[in-house]
Amino acid sequence: MEHVSFPALSRVAICGGTHGNEMSGVWIAREMQKQRVDKVGSVSITALISNPRAVEACKRYTETDLNRCFTNALLSAPITDTTPYEVRRAQELNAHLGPKGSQEGMDLVCDLHNTTANMGLCIMSYTLDWISLHIYKHIQRKITSAPVRLIYLDMTRPEAYSLDSLGKHGFSIEIGPQPNGVVRADIFNLMKEAVDQTIDWIQRFNSGSTFEGGEVEAYTLEKSIDYPRDPETKEITAIIHPQLQDRDFSLLQPGDPIFLSLSGETVKYEGKELHPFFVNECAYYEKKIAFHLARKITMTVPSVNVKMD
Repeated sequence: MEHVSFPALSRVAICGGTHGNEMSGVWIAREMQKQRVDKVGSVSITALISNPRAVEACKRYTETDLNRCFTNALLSAPITDTTPYEVRRAQELNAHLGPKGSQEGMDLVCDLHNTTANMGLCIMSYTLDWISLHIYKHIQRKITSAPVRLIYLDMTRPEAYSLDSLGKHGFSIEIGPQPNGVVRADIFNLMKEAVDQTIDWIQRFNSGSTFEGGEVEAYTLEKSIDYPRDPETKEITAIIHPQLQDRDFSLLQPGDPIFLSLSGETVKYEGKELHPFFVNECAYYEKKIAFHLARKITMTVPSVNVKMD
């Protein structure tokens, strides 16, 4: 694979509180603001609270999920009296960190999230971005206290709905398990270390280091599984089976237990071998998702360095 050079990453945004009850990112962004961390070596840093109203209310969102509001269609939608607050806020953030897809946007946007699922430390990349994949390789090599995995969702930039898509490069850091509205010291420290290692890699990149390519493992979304439901009332009739709970990214095989009905009957998995993640995620009940299923793939990453003037 041919070597690739990119311009220096001089402007970076670290965002917390896109979901207002995912507290590690909120506390990290607030602490960076409090300490006035706006410059680290060659990197100018903007730390911000993405959804201040939701953070104040300690809710995921106030009217609609902010982290689904950054498609080109929603960012260009006209604002009316009935426009949800989060759509308005997405357009404000696009003006501040973007505009999305432009050369004026942030060089890199890193969005911080927690999950109630037992997923360890995940880097979520919505588009094929060599910079993000190299940062993932760096974090995986440096952090050994928890599993570090890559989730690749394979979207085009216009359809990417997440806040990190506003930058020229971007990814989300997703760490769990952590209950909503709670800060766990181990999860907070893990996220802080991932942010520090991200900034460390960027400084090395800007200073002229060459990062060798190679292969990385990633999990790419295949489909989502809903809970069993009553056909008339649509109410949930079974919960995550104990043998699946907390086993995110394990290999799910046909016949494995996935749900336990409220009357005690086991529902077994039917389908090809895949890897579950976001298992029993609290925020996904409203989305009718019990867990996602992913295929494990191997991606080849080119060597990269900074493009010198």
